[in-house]
Amino acid sequence: MPTVAASEIERVFRSEHGRAVAVLVRVFGDIDVAEEAVQDAFVAAAQRWPATGTPPSPAGWIITTARNRAIDRLRREASRADRHAQAALLHARDEPAEEGAVRDDRLRLIFTCCHPALDPGVQVALTLRLLGGLTTAEIARAFLVPEPTMAQRLVRAKGKIRDARIPYRVPDDAELPGRLRAVLAVVYLIFNEGSTASSGERLLREDLCAEAIRLGRLLAELLPDEPEVMGLLALMLLVESRRAARTTPGGDLVLLADQDRGRWDAGLVAEGQAIVRRCLRRNQPGPYQVQAAINAVHSDAATAAATDWGQILALYDQLLTIAPGPVVALNRAVAVAEVEGPEAALALVDGLELDGYHLFHAIRADLLRRLGRDAEAAAAYEAAIARAGNAPERAFLERRRQALGQP
Repeated sequence: MPTVAASEIERVFRSEHGRAVAVLVRVFGDIDVAEEAVQDAFVAAAQRWPATGTPPSPAGWIITTARNRAIDRLRREASRADRHAQAALLHARDEPAEEGAVRDDRLRLIFTCCHPALDPGVQVALTLRLLGGLTTAEIARAFLVPEPTMAQRLVRAKGKIRDARIPYRVPDDAELPGRLRAVLAVVYLIFNEGSTASSGERLLREDLCAEAIRLGRLLAELLPDEPEVMGLLALMLLVESRRAARTTPGGDLVLLADQDRGRWDAGLVAEGQAIVRRCLRRNQPGPYQVQAAINAVHSDAATAAATDWGQILALYDQLLTIAPGPVVALNRAVAVAEVEGPEAALALVDGLELDGYHLFHAIRADLLRRLGRDAEAAAAYEAAIARAGNAPERAFLERRRQALGQP
């Protein structure tokens, strides 16, 4: 008798949820109808598949089941003169639920979630909810808000899409550059939250990193001629390649210079570097491509001592020209410290307005430590500790502060 483990249904949910919701949004023209129908379909899968086995096309089964469930529900509601249900049924009349256009459907949904009429924070949350299949509780934890608050935000965002008639489509060529920037920013924010969690007991949120990379791969498949799409994918792959070496078995933070490079994922490094080389041949530099190139230089070095800091500094010079900002200037100062020394770097750092950013104080503390100004370094470490969000970063900074031996 067929048996399907709950973990297999969970895997299908993670991989197919976004695809199914995207298709059903096209079919019914309504996000709420689509999302509820897909949830119903997965409940049905959890009830039936353990006995019948996984169907040959899990995605097709989910989409067909969801479409049928939605139509049944909408017919019942339409019979009670529910105009919303009648409109959804009318929209669905000539829309097949096949999987053929599923890639385009997902891209349309990403651009819908990232419409400029929506608040940037809501864009990220809605993308995670609809395409990533994350629960409202999971998203609320990532955003450090109560679950009911996040639920209200998501409801309002979906209502705004419906009431403002935000189109479910990929923007035309004239609109694409501005809209694409928002989409890439959302994916990058998701990855950053996964790579270094803003709060909690762990440094990493592997689920968010995986989801961001999945969305990045999707965008790369659909928009392979957009250099910044490829640059963002390369950047995420190269950072993700170091995940296993970024913490000790006990969860403590390990700096890049101290990581066991033998634990880096060679496959991800090779893939990321290959994409960077293709981007360089295009010669259309953008912020994500330059950041990817910086990480490629780090991944080229067999040891920390072999890092080509001169090349990294040159790339930061280029990045500061393309995307000027205090955080870029701060990261550039780290490279300056390696090329010109900590005193030159400290002069740059002290000119930045980043008091609320814990890494500003952490970098400043390290430069002061290297200059032998231990009392000032201790004060800077204390400022960094007070602003650090997650426990591993705070613990690392506290160890550095204690090592100075200052009262």
